[in-house]
Amino acid sequence: MKAGVTTPSLGRFKAEQAPSEGSEPRGSLGTAFTWPVRVYWEDTDAGGIVFYANYLKFFERARTEWLRSLGLEQQRLREQGAGLFVVTHSDLRYLRPARLDDLLLVTARLLEAGRASLTIEQQVLLPPTQADAAPTLLCEGRIRVGWVDASRLRPQRIPAELLALLANSG
Repeated sequence: MKAGVTTPSLGRFKAEQAPSEGSEPRGSLGTAFTWPVRVYWEDTDAGGIVFYANYLKFFERARTEWLRSLGLEQQRLREQGAGLFVVTHSDLRYLRPARLDDLLLVTARLLEAGRASLTIEQQVLLPPTQADAAPTLLCEGRIRVGWVDASRLRPQRIPAELLALLANSG
């Protein structure tokens, strides 16, 4: 860290439950945070299948709600000058299509934490229709986010308090 530059304290944020897609979070799936997402008409192509780029939107929603569940609101972090996360890399694999009106489960799990970036493993799952069946994996990805100074958008170290909170989330 440069001399004379201070990182604002993140303090303790009160986690707020904010509904998304008209549903409340469903807790976790193993060590992954899970968020329900309903497929709407706007998410699909002419054939009623989810357009491939919309999986990135689903992943973004789940990551945002994962942070919110930890008491970290991205807008508040930015406003307080702590910094913000920006996507620096995404790697997705599409396995099966999601369709109009499906209720999906989108997961986010911290895979790796570096000094200035995080790698998050994410999945889109179709819940089973029978109690003894496993969910169907539709899409999986690894998203790398970097931490940047909110005003200059330059990379910087993730504050230790934030990194500790994220590392203990799983």
